Amino acid sequence: MIRFEHVTKRYPDGTTAVDDLSFEVAEGELITLVGPSGCGKTTTMKMVNRLIEPTDGRILLDGEDIATVDPVALRRRIGYVIQQVGLFPHKTVLDNTATVPHLLGKPRKQARARAAELLDLVGLDPSTYGDRYPDQLSGGQRQRVGVARALAADPPVLLMDEPFGAVDPVVREHLQNEFLRLQSTLHKTVLFVTHDIEEAVRLGDRIAVYGAGRIEQLDTPATVLGAPATEYTAEFVGADRGLKRLSVTPVETGDLEHPPVVRLDDPVGRAADRLSADDAPWAVVLDADGSVHGWVAADALAEGSGGPTVRDRARPMAAHLPLGAPLRQALSAMLQHDAGWIAVRDGDGFLGVLTPARLHAALRRSTTADAANVPRGKVSLDTVPDA
Repeated sequence: MIRFEHVTKRYPDGTTAVDDLSFEVAEGELITLVGPSGCGKTTTMKMVNRLIEPTDGRILLDGEDIATVDPVALRRRIGYVIQQVGLFPHKTVLDNTATVPHLLGKPRKQARARAAELLDLVGLDPSTYGDRYPDQLSGGQRQRVGVARALAADPPVLLMDEPFGAVDPVVREHLQNEFLRLQSTLHKTVLFVTHDIEEAVRLGDRIAVYGAGRIEQLDTPATVLGAPATEYTAEFVGADRGLKRLSVTPVETGDLEHPPVVRLDDPVGRAADRLSADDAPWAVVLDADGSVHGWVAADALAEGSGGPTVRDRARPMAAHLPLGAPLRQALSAMLQHDAGWIAVRDGDGFLGVLTPARLHAALRRSTTADAANVPRGKVSLDTVPDA
């Protein structure tokens, strides 16, 4: 969708902002451009909509050299979201969002109807927020309006220049979640500029790590964190890149343990026999439809007090997550619930449990696999045997 061919931007004073840049962004892909201030990432993005003209090389948009396209017409085909949002203070939220469709010749009624749809899509009820003005909104709400306005003409490409950088961390995380939800539905081709490596890791299908005017590494978040291509990249992503990998390493079936499973309405004696046969200290308890209810200890089944079924002796367990969830979410749930394990499901079906030891092993296998360029399931680990 977007192709850079030996693109250079050099200013009259001799400063080279971008030096011989060549890379591609596939249709529907989100690439995060990350690096320190002044490294050329924003210049790269602004050359796509010709707010900055390259000195050498060319940029192709869907196979067309953008240098041959009228800049105003080009910009109306590309969504643009910036940190300062840039809403018109004298226009309502609805009219701000309808600006681009109206400029493209849509009738006012049709443009406003499209704007209302998009406000709803970004989580702002148009009946509540449509008639408000920008100064009546919070920072996070203004950012949502900025995203809605950028999407109003249904552009195939979005350029986003630190769009969530001016809000507090809690709102920023919520906006990131909402944007990921939108992208999973809309599949726009996105260049997303950020200085925050954690945001880049969380949002990007691939990450372009910038040095001085050049890309040091362009790869998936997992590979950038697990196998930095250069010393610069390793230093930039940080010594704690192993922890950052928790966000991009999914829980897989091979990571799970499989303790005994009993049902809520099983007789206590049958459940006790099951644990005894497996020499297990506890079992996962499922309800009638196979969903995780909690767990039961062998000692509880052996006690004389309590009712005749597992239901009367089981303890609930709220810590569970779907297969494919990131290890970071699993670790967070374990800490939140003070749990020694967490149930993993596929839909509503129980698959197994993830323990802290298995979580650690999954992270090690992921790192080793990326470094060796082999599938994660092919990696075996040397471990210290239990005493």
